[in-house]
Amino acid sequence: MAGSSETHVVTCFLEYRGKILLLKRSSQVGSYQQKWAGISGYLEEETSPEEQALIEIGEETALQESQVVLIKEGDPLPVVDAALSRTWVVHPFRFQVKDLDGLHIDWEHSEYKWISTEEMPQYDTVPGLYQAWQRVQ
Repeated sequence: MAGSSETHVVTCFLEYRGKILLLKRSSQVGSYQQKWAGISGYLEEETSPEEQALIEIGEETALQESQVVLIKEGDPLPVVDAALSRTWVVHPFRFQVKDLDGLHIDWEHSEYKWISTEEMPQYDTVPGLYQAWQRVQ
């Protein structure tokens, strides 16, 4: 899309006992306030997508790297947001959570839910969330 800037982000889906973690973005974040999302963040230069995914999981849930196992890394997904004149290039990841000890969310989210994957389309999510999920199934 002409005039659109590309921004690379990671989106992580955490799975525990057959459910997927959705988090509601707080009113303090810069975009998509009150929308449901996975764990996400900007892909920093000099950081691989997988490294960034683990950083975001730690920051947003307080789960340690030893508590999660990478199941699948999906192909990057371009998501065009015409309203923001931006194309998000989403690097999707799916992690299995071994245990929930210490899980708590940070300021970026106001609540979280564990849902079945079939429920995801019923939620008001950030653009492209379900398509990103499909890449890591």
